[in-house]
Amino acid sequence: MLTLQCPCCGLNADETELHPGGEAHLTRHGPGSTDDDFEQYLFLRENPRGVHFERWRHANGCGKWFHAARCTQTLEVFGTYTAQTAEPPQPIRDAISAKRPGWSWRGLS
Repeated sequence: MLTLQCPCCGLNADETELHPGGEAHLTRHGPGSTDDDFEQYLFLRENPRGVHFERWRHANGCGKWFHAARCTQTLEVFGTYTAQTAEPPQPIRDAISAKRPGWSWRGLS
């Protein structure tokens, strides 16, 4: 079972206490955007086999959204951080690089 630590309240929660919210760090487009931008946001998502950054909500806890870095193959969790963070924190990127040499994501490594 997947267990994540909520960075907001500090509790370790298993997946039954959490609600997934899809890919993290998306540029959201709404009214006034071009059709191409909205299509990119709505339909064209990354679905990697390996390291992925996701949004999660601590539904049966503090109720806040946060981000998690994990491997979709092994369910290994590299870390969690608040949803207000614009990009994955350096310590999490370093932890991923230590276990997955040559790893990169949207120009980050």
